[in-house]
Amino acid sequence: MFEILFLGTSASAPSAKRGLSAQIVKHDEYRFLVDCGEGTQRQILQSGTGFKNLTNILLTHGHLDHILGLGGLLSTFLRWEAIEELNIFGGRATLDRVHALIYDVVLRGNQPPMPLTLHEIKPGTFFEADHFTITAFPVTHRGPDCLGYVFEGKARRPFLPEKADALGVPFGPERRELVAGNTITLPDGRRVTPDEVLGPLTRGAKLVVVGDTGRIDNLVEAAREADALVIEATYLEEEAEMASQFSHMTARRAAELALTANVKKLILTHISRRYREKDVLKEAQAVFPNAVVARDFDAYQVRREDHEIQPRA
Repeated sequence: MFEILFLGTSASAPSAKRGLSAQIVKHDEYRFLVDCGEGTQRQILQSGTGFKNLTNILLTHGHLDHILGLGGLLSTFLRWEAIEELNIFGGRATLDRVHALIYDVVLRGNQPPMPLTLHEIKPGTFFEADHFTITAFPVTHRGPDCLGYVFEGKARRPFLPEKADALGVPFGPERRELVAGNTITLPDGRRVTPDEVLGPLTRGAKLVVVGDTGRIDNLVEAAREADALVIEATYLEEEAEMASQFSHMTARRAAELALTANVKKLILTHISRRYREKDVLKEAQAVFPNAVVARDFDAYQVRREDHEIQPRA
């Protein structure tokens, strides 16, 4: 299961109710900040989530409304907060701009307060934990090295406690061994194999996060069968020509991607101040009914088991 917390959902400039692009994706003890627009540190504090374990930042591209908050965040780490390390992931062009922001503007000859690493990534899997992976894929926007991210739980065989109970498998290390794929021997000498207590192999939850983009045809495979697709909806279809001019997405086209890729839930963000939220939602739901417009501090749980996104806010 993944959880995504929206910290900023406005396009280009903040509005009275929406901050600039940022969201936190959580999985167990892992937390990933995806983009870091101006004011993100305040949004983190206001959300109540805090800075603990926020050691990995994934950037979709290098435009200021997606990275400028890194300056304030690092400044806070210099003075008030302590984290063990900070890893910033992005394309080469993005990291070049981030390097200038951090080292030329914020640090100005000083050392960062923690081990700080800028990781250049290219399309492909670049992060792997015991139970999930993160894969980058190319996105078309203004400028090079724009990326989207797929968070995907690893396929697993679910443990069937009722079968374990029937076989007399006690709670504790014996069950952990079976989940790990090992055969155990019970005190009475009977052997129990994993096949006797594990269900069929099922894929894990899939969350796809796209930053700014002007095309959807090259995103279908990355988004296919996602349990949740997060994508911008900066424009409405009535201004599709302007959207194309600035390499942005309309709510309708985002919905068409969700429909084509057979995703379960569409979550729209990067909303322009020029539109009413209900109009953005109406345009998207006309094509893909299971669409929502994210607001700042909305949180969603992304599950595979019940094929649904469970809203928390």
